[in-house]
Amino acid sequence: MTTLVLVLVAVLVVGLAVAFLLRRRFLLSGLGAVTVWLRPVASPRWSVGVAWYSGDVLLWYRGLSLSVRPQERFCRSELSIESRRAPGRDDLSLPSDVVVVSCLTAGGPRELAMDPSTVTGFLSWMESAPPGT
Repeated sequence: MTTLVLVLVAVLVVGLAVAFLLRRRFLLSGLGAVTVWLRPVASPRWSVGVAWYSGDVLLWYRGLSLSVRPQERFCRSELSIESRRAPGRDDLSLPSDVVVVSCLTAGGPRELAMDPSTVTGFLSWMESAPPGT
């Protein structure tokens, strides 16, 4: 009986690991997928994830999750960039070479951290909005 339970637990753990790895591979294989750290301004914690550009929406998927739905949706028309900065003393969980972008969204202020080349793409995406939006 104990052996059966151990085998079932092992199969469950391996199955979850495979599902997690397949989800991550799927997210990173898409065109326009970039690694982005996200933090609500009032929160001290950064969450790493994968962001996808999907037309006028930036979809953000939490990196350590099995969910297939995005945790955040940023509509380009409801997103404005407030400032950019280098990581500070409170941003120890971030790599030292990222750029932190402070944004105002429909859901409140957010901070996004990304590589400098990703920031260039993000700013280009923001500026390429159709006229009048």
